[in-house]
Amino acid sequence: MLRYRPTDLLAYGESLLTHAGLDAEKARAVAEILLEGDLLGHNTHGFAQLAGYLGELKSGAMARDGGPTVLADHPAAITWDGRRLPGPWLILKAMDIAMERAARLGTCTVVIRRSHHIACLAAFLKRATDQGLLMILTCSDPNGESVAPFGGLDPVFTPNPISAGIPTSTLPVLMDVSTSATTNGLTGRLHKEGRHLPAQWVMDGHGEPSADPAVLFNEPKGTILPLGGKDSGHKGYGLTLLVEALTGGLAGHGRADPKEGWGATVFLQIIDPRAFAGLDAFTRQTDKVTQSCRASRPAKAGHAVRTPGEGGLKLLQQQLLDGVGLYPSIMPSLASWSEAYQVKAPEPIPEA
Repeated sequence: MLRYRPTDLLAYGESLLTHAGLDAEKARAVAEILLEGDLLGHNTHGFAQLAGYLGELKSGAMARDGGPTVLADHPAAITWDGRRLPGPWLILKAMDIAMERAARLGTCTVVIRRSHHIACLAAFLKRATDQGLLMILTCSDPNGESVAPFGGLDPVFTPNPISAGIPTSTLPVLMDVSTSATTNGLTGRLHKEGRHLPAQWVMDGHGEPSADPAVLFNEPKGTILPLGGKDSGHKGYGLTLLVEALTGGLAGHGRADPKEGWGATVFLQIIDPRAFAGLDAFTRQTDKVTQSCRASRPAKAGHAVRTPGEGGLKLLQQQLLDGVGLYPSIMPSLASWSEAYQVKAPEPIPEA
């Protein structure tokens, strides 16, 4: 992978997005979250999404102007219509409100219908854990179906990720997992490259498990398996239904409504441990659990046990110093946008 200075990538992303019609605040928010995704190593949900966002802005499928419509506002429960505005910007705005109210009320939940895509969920979490706050963020896209229910052949769901940021007195836990065995981003990328998945995470249209993402595109079309696969996919199936209830259910808008295009329905909750047993008591418990995990004897020699997000945080610090490694297909996907908007792409860092 070619490496780029984080500041150069941020400026490049902001410039493309402002040329596409976003105001400075929205462009900065989107570019920051995409960059954070790549810094943490989520290279299918960082700058890999930027070309798609630019296309959506050009077509009008992603809204540019204004803010969300408030549909309900109780002290600790808020519902927005996101009006198909940029998802990363909506989430950061919702976090600001939820963190302020959680400081007064102990918790605050924001659900958003009709957001556009929200990028990498893990990219938002450290903003909360740095303030000693517990954050839960999950989403679904009611406009798509690529994951079958356990025991079925026909797709009903999208990969429906669940994420959580858990503060400790040292490294936070940053969990970001799909309730399916893999994601649309990875299967789409590998299919284009003619490569296989590392395990049988999909099934063909006859219900046979496969590691070849091509089965998702061939007739009869296959689907992504729920988390747990053919053996224990009932667990991922249950979690997927929970995500649907927290997102589409609470927002009152989802798969029962007409499709509008690529987007997201969102559940975001901030919990302040200070309102419960206290932050010190909270981190005393989370410290003990995470320390016990790291002290567990490794099942594979030389591979110490880590907590979720630990590898990503280490990678983030390394890439802030050495440059961000972008997946090889990302810059070529942005070349036509650079040309159209006369925005010069950043130069890669010369190899030592």
